[in-house]
Amino acid sequence: MASNINITVSFFKNIFKKKEPSIISYETFWDWFRQHENTFYKVVKEQGNIEKVFFDKLSVKLNELREGYSYLTGMLNEETVELVFTADGAIENIVFVEELVSSAPQIDNWLFTALKPALSINDVSIKMNNYMFTKSNISFYADEDANFPDEIDITIVHDDLDETNRETIVNGSYIFLDNFLGELNFATTIDNISFVDKNKATANLIPIEKLKDFLIWRQKEFVEKYDSLNRNTQEDNYSLLEGTLVNGNKLLAAINTSLLKWDSKASHPWVATIEIKYDGTATNGMPDSKTSVLLNDIEDEILIDLEDVKGYLNIGRQTSKNVRDIHFACKEFRLPSKTFHKIKQKYSPQLDINYRIYKDKYWQSFNQFIN
Repeated sequence: MASNINITVSFFKNIFKKKEPSIISYETFWDWFRQHENTFYKVVKEQGNIEKVFFDKLSVKLNELREGYSYLTGMLNEETVELVFTADGAIENIVFVEELVSSAPQIDNWLFTALKPALSINDVSIKMNNYMFTKSNISFYADEDANFPDEIDITIVHDDLDETNRETIVNGSYIFLDNFLGELNFATTIDNISFVDKNKATANLIPIEKLKDFLIWRQKEFVEKYDSLNRNTQEDNYSLLEGTLVNGNKLLAAINTSLLKWDSKASHPWVATIEIKYDGTATNGMPDSKTSVLLNDIEDEILIDLEDVKGYLNIGRQTSKNVRDIHFACKEFRLPSKTFHKIKQKYSPQLDINYRIYKDKYWQSFNQFIN
C-alpha cells in the first residue's frame, strides 16, 4: 500500500512541477540565468560536465530569445567565470550579442563579454592539424587598387602554405586573426583577404603584429573622409526595369539609378538586403494584387526606420521568381539588423523572410543594374 502512495505522490509532483517561463526578452533571459547561476558557476569552476550542465540549458534559452547566439566560457581568474557571447562572424547577429550583454545584471564572480575580445599577439597561438599559427610564421602586406582606393585588402602569408594544405592554413589563419584582432574588428574592418605562398608574395612582408596599427590608421583615414557625408535621395531618379526570364517568369525592378552614379558610395559601405518570398505560381512568379499591397506596406514600414538622411539609402527593389528583394546601402549595420529582424518576426506567419548584411564599399553587388 505504501508503494502505491509513493507512486501517486511522485506523479502529482511531476504534474504540478513549476514550469520555467518562456524567454521573450533580455530581462526574462537574465532572470532565468540568475536562478541557475550557482549551478553554472560551480560546473565551470570545477571543470565538470560543462556541456551537459551549462551549455545544453543555455542554448535552449538563447534560442527562445533569438537564433544566432554562440558562446564560450572559462575561468578568468581563480574566482571569476567569464561567459563570452559571440556572433561567429555573422554581421546580422552582432547588435543582438551587444544588447544581450549590455542588459546583463551585475552577478558576483561573473564577467559577461560581448564578442570575442582582441588578444595580445603574444597570447595568440593556434594549432590545427599539426600546423602552428603564431606571430613567428604569419605575415601580411596590403594590396592597393586605384579603382577602389578605400577598400582594405590584405594578403596573408603563412610560412608553411602550399597547395596541399591551403584549406587548413586558411582556416587556421582566420581563427588566428579572429583572436588577435577581436571578433568585431575582424568582422568589420577588412574588406578582402587573400592568401599566397611565401615565394609568390608580390610585396615586402610585414610582421603580423603590425596589422592592428595598420587597420587603425586606415579606419581613421576612412572616417575622416566620409563620416560627415550624407545624402538626400528625394530628388533622385528611379528607373523601372522589366524583362522576361528564360522560364517565362517576369522580372520587375525599380532602381535608384541616380544613386548608383554617386561618386561617394564608400561612405555607405554596408549592403543590407531583405528577401521576401511569396507564392507566385499562378502569376508567372509575380505577386498577386493582395500580396503586392502587403509587400509595399512592408517596404514602407522599413523606410520609416531606415531614412536616407540618417545614413540608410534605398537602392531599390527587384521582384521575380516568387521573391522580392529590397536593397539598402548603409553607413552602419546595427539598425538594419534590428529593423529586418523586427520585420521577419512580424510577417513570418504570412511570408518567408530572410536577410543578409555585408560590406561592399563600392556597391559592386548592383553593377548589373548599371549595365
